[in-house]
Amino acid sequence: MKIIRMTTVGLSLDTFCRGLLAELRDSCGHEVIALSSPDGHLTSLGEREGVRTIGVAMRRDISPWADLRSLCRLVRVLRRERPDMLHTMTPKAGLLGMIAARIAGVPLRVHTFTGLLFPTARGLRRLLLATTDRITCACASHIIAEGQGVRSDLLAHRITRRPVTVLGHGNVRGVDLTHYSPSPRLESEAAALRRRLGIAPDDKVMIYVGRFVTDKGLRELLDALPAIRSSVGRRVHLIMAGDTDGVRDNLTSEQLASQPDVHLSGGWVDDVRPWLLAADILVFPSYREGFPNVVLEAGAMGLPAVVTDINGSREIITDGVNGLIVPPAMVAPLAEAVARLLTLPPPALDEMARAARLNIQHHYSRPYIWQCLKEYYSSLRE
Repeated sequence: MKIIRMTTVGLSLDTFCRGLLAELRDSCGHEVIALSSPDGHLTSLGEREGVRTIGVAMRRDISPWADLRSLCRLVRVLRRERPDMLHTMTPKAGLLGMIAARIAGVPLRVHTFTGLLFPTARGLRRLLLATTDRITCACASHIIAEGQGVRSDLLAHRITRRPVTVLGHGNVRGVDLTHYSPSPRLESEAAALRRRLGIAPDDKVMIYVGRFVTDKGLRELLDALPAIRSSVGRRVHLIMAGDTDGVRDNLTSEQLASQPDVHLSGGWVDDVRPWLLAADILVFPSYREGFPNVVLEAGAMGLPAVVTDINGSREIITDGVNGLIVPPAMVAPLAEAVARLLTLPPPALDEMARAARLNIQHHYSRPYIWQCLKEYYSSLRE
């Protein structure tokens, strides 16, 4: 088949499809094209994967005239290329791509929802977001949800009446277990990081990885720290790895840094693995997600996690087995769960760590996720 994979910006395509495009070409014989807004990420993706790229300018925000221009260009591209399939991800690419593919007569129009914005929006914004998702679904011939929670929301809110598929156990890119795997070198780097941050061998450490915004539950996490420290009875550190340039919603980097024993990475880290290994547990108290990759990656590195009872997180974590699940936006249950994990006897915490990695090996490894997608593509040809 001739397949075009499309996202709004090249970074998303690079994130979701790293290694996959070459795999589809080499193991399945598909002709694969990468399409997004023209940028350096798209260029490097094409060079690395050995696939042709097409740049069509798109804006992520709502911009009617710019969106109309992008739509017209996409229709021309699809009529020229005549692909068997257009597979889109990310909201704007899904909306414009599915409309354009419908107009251009592309036989297989597949969109993957990696998360939904409308459930936590309010008023006119909620209506607008839900309407664009309905249009995307109406123009698609096949719909994939990244997880069962996303699928349930699509159906419960009547975004579509069509069948919605979840591939495997969920997730769209899988975890590279050759990369996300503890090793002596990484353990040494983690020990050096702990020393640099002033963390003693007997101190307890939790880590948060992600954007610095309040809908990730950061305010509740900071408010929970005094109760956590009181319950644990020893020095407790919080490592926060993410880009503080994006701090907003009345959270400032100064407020975060003023907390005792809170360590900021100072920006996105190129290699998160030593940071994960420097911690005892992951804390991810987000309000909403599609299927959080950081929980998968932490599990692959052998970190139990405290997560909130939301889409994706509750599908990865089995309460009491590889982590704990708490209600979102509540301080007391979060503090209790974190303290519970940090005070577990070492053998019990080690058992959770083993369960965390085994879960990723069995359900979310990259070869498994790719195989599920390849089988799905094959089924569409029948």
